[in-house]
Amino acid sequence: MIFAPEAANRSPAWKPNHDPHQKVTIMPLTINDTTLTSDQNPHTARQAPGRPHQRKVSWLPGQLLDRNTAITAMLLAIAGTIARGDLHPGHRLWPHIQGWEAELGLTGPEAIAQATQPPRDPDPHHERASGHPDKEAAD
Repeated sequence: MIFAPEAANRSPAWKPNHDPHQKVTIMPLTINDTTLTSDQNPHTARQAPGRPHQRKVSWLPGQLLDRNTAITAMLLAIAGTIARGDLHPGHRLWPHIQGWEAELGLTGPEAIAQATQPPRDPDPHHERASGHPDKEAAD
């Protein structure tokens, strides 16, 4: 048996491809009891009036979505904003984009085009990140 002293001193969480200088990318989505907002994108998802388990997403007018699908819609809008129009097959986010689009029943070009347009009916009384933190989002 060969003894490697550096292996004996490694953290149990050490991974061979670990890069201590790697940039961390954070998806800037704030999830509360009644709203989903982002500091990277003007779109919002809000609880539908009288329907506590359904959300209206600003870039999908006329559709009511469950909470998880509304999160998906917001992630797609944020990804479109972050990529700044450079989303295409082969982009590192493309597999995620395709999965999110499928969940929403949309196609790539259609979804990205809609998600990156400004909201149609901006709410002047909109308060970003209002409400109580969503306990399910922390799980």
